Amino acid sequence: MNYSIGRYVKTLELDKILELLANEASLADSKELARAILPETDIALVEKTLKETEDAYTFMSRYTAPSFGFASNVSSPLRRAQSSAVLSPRELLDIAETLRVIRSIKDWRSDCSGLTETTIDYLFDTLFPNKYLEEKIVFAIKSEDEISDNASSALYDIRRKIIAKSGKIRDILDKIVHGPTAKYLQEAIVTQRDGRFVVPLKVEHKGQLGGIVHDTSATGSTIFIEPMSVVETNNEIRVLRLREQEEIERILAELSAEAGNFADTIISSYNALVKLNFIFAKAHLAYKMKAIVPKINNKGETYLKNARHPLIHYKSVVPITVGLGKDYNTLVITGPNTGGKTVTLKTIGLLTLMTMCGLMIPCDDGSFVAVYEKVFADIGDEQSIEQSLSTFSSHMVNIISILENADSNSLVLFDELCAGTDPVEGAALAKAILMRLASFGAKVAATTHYPELKSYAIDTEGVENASCEFDVATLKPTYRLIIGMPGRSNAFAISKRLGLAEDIIENAKEQVSDEDMRFERVVAALERARSSAEREQQRVRKLRAELDASKRKAEQREHELETERQKLMDKTRETANGIIEAARYKSGLLLNELEELKKSLNAENAASMAEKARAAYKSTLKELEETADPVTEKTVSGEAVTNIKKGDIVVVADIGRDATVIDVKENKKQAYVMSGSIKMWVEFDNLRKKKGSQSTEIKKTRKVTGMQSRATREVSGELDIRGMASDEAIMELDSYIDNAIVSGLETIRIIHGKGTGVLRQSVQAHLRTHKAIKSYRLGTFGEGENGVTIAELK
Repeated sequence: MNYSIGRYVKTLELDKILELLANEASLADSKELARAILPETDIALVEKTLKETEDAYTFMSRYTAPSFGFASNVSSPLRRAQSSAVLSPRELLDIAETLRVIRSIKDWRSDCSGLTETTIDYLFDTLFPNKYLEEKIVFAIKSEDEISDNASSALYDIRRKIIAKSGKIRDILDKIVHGPTAKYLQEAIVTQRDGRFVVPLKVEHKGQLGGIVHDTSATGSTIFIEPMSVVETNNEIRVLRLREQEEIERILAELSAEAGNFADTIISSYNALVKLNFIFAKAHLAYKMKAIVPKINNKGETYLKNARHPLIHYKSVVPITVGLGKDYNTLVITGPNTGGKTVTLKTIGLLTLMTMCGLMIPCDDGSFVAVYEKVFADIGDEQSIEQSLSTFSSHMVNIISILENADSNSLVLFDELCAGTDPVEGAALAKAILMRLASFGAKVAATTHYPELKSYAIDTEGVENASCEFDVATLKPTYRLIIGMPGRSNAFAISKRLGLAEDIIENAKEQVSDEDMRFERVVAALERARSSAEREQQRVRKLRAELDASKRKAEQREHELETERQKLMDKTRETANGIIEAARYKSGLLLNELEELKKSLNAENAASMAEKARAAYKSTLKELEETADPVTEKTVSGEAVTNIKKGDIVVVADIGRDATVIDVKENKKQAYVMSGSIKMWVEFDNLRKKKGSQSTEIKKTRKVTGMQSRATREVSGELDIRGMASDEAIMELDSYIDNAIVSGLETIRIIHGKGTGVLRQSVQAHLRTHKAIKSYRLGTFGEGENGVTIAELK
């Protein structure tokens, strides 16, 4: 008996999947290709088709799917065009639309530049756009009933003449319709008969208007006459119409010849379109099924993780996890009726066949599927009335065929193996059949109610039990598949829950053999142990989930704190920049005031001016100190200093910073200290003696007659002259150097920017000859580089 895998396509409902696939295709030929595919037994070809589907799925997920428009199979008209046949406008428009789709698909692939070297690129490379022919057809043909006036200059000229002569005829006939003869007409209109212009004349006035009669009304009361004055012009129009038709035929023949010249490339491109549309239909179906690409092998090993039957709605289907061919070759599935045993069998078989068709399957990552040479299935009632076969006989005929053809590279699926006959004989036959298939090395999954097969699975290596779970409390199946656990009949429990008398149930239990009862008790104990272990596992999973949630919450909180810290740092940095800018501005105002005082200084007002300068300086400095130190007040333990002198290292209590004493006012109990670059007057009460500190000698400051000393004067250590003209910058630089000398600075930083280098050259040329400058250099990395000059004062 010959074996054909196609025989079991309908049994396992693959035909329904292929119909769903056909519905996802847009081209008629792609739909037929989808309906006609059969499972492939060559693992290399299966791997290739799966990879094509996966690549199309990747294209869709990144760029959406391409549109195949209204392309159609134009092979027949193109072959006729090759044989010099003239195609109809409809056929030529179909060719143009197909060419448009070919061009758009080719352009779509070019736009998907992020994906390179896919397994379906050979199909895209087979597409040959022909925009020249496409546009030529569309330009010449408006619709299947109309050729464009501009299809040729001759056609344009002919139609222009027809319009002109038709207008001339209408003018003549209008005069007749509205002239003295209008009273002889049935209606004051101009119409056409057989393509010639006529007027409706009352039949009794036939002699009043000379001409040719072309038609008569249904009642006979009206005749349609062509006046002699327009006969000649109508004849000319008739000739022009014939010439128009000849020109249209010539245009169609020319376009057909052009199409015939490109027939081979258009046909090959269309065939590539059909294959691409078919592959993208598989990707569309996979997307709807939430499918994945399983790993494949030819070792007979299958593992389906959370597999879902694709024909059951995703909201209703209960996923199953099942394996076959690795730890065991035979799986015996037991459980109550309507519990999901048959669905489990069909899920295994259907997903295997789908994989062998190059389709992605609805299960989770980590699944793998074996590619078999033969797939057999004995599922459902195949009773043949014509052959007078019973249900058992019908199944046995199929089983015999399976036993004759099965081998080590076969998948065999039995639903209710050897049911429908004497239970004792049926169980023995079923066991013998499974043993024979096991000797072949075939991979077998069978459903049964026979307890003998449960015992066989427990006692035999390479055979495993599985059960479809049933909730006795609710009398409903859960459809969960449990590997390693035989199913129970639950007949007594179900009957009791439904209200069967207790004495009847007890009497029935007495009829069951002690061995069967012991087996049921063992199964029940295993079921309780499994349920307990599962509850414990669920509790562990819950605790782990809570732990993971707490961890994620802690990580999220840490991230939020880090974000808040970064925001606070940014805000603090922004505030500090604002403080610096304000300090610079007020320092500049103070310098300007000092310059004005310097200009107005003379012997008579020196004392009063000096006092005024000190007051202004102290007021501004105090304001700068308060602005530049927006830190909340701190306290440092220890006693306040009472005996302090220049050079001492102290701690400023309210800010907690070290400082060096520069000057002391014993009478006011104040010390002028420097902390970093900040100088300030501090009360003795706010100072603490730093442990282990030694006095530092204070350098003598320059003496400038009539000006404030270095101890009471402060100038910024840098000058920003960017954007100034050279002359203006040099004047600003001189003034700044004078102030820096007065303030006792030893090094200054001049910011002139990089730009064209003109300002930098002017500054350095001036510094080279300045008497107060000891040396100068460009800034280094971190100092501003070529945009800054650092100068040392003498």
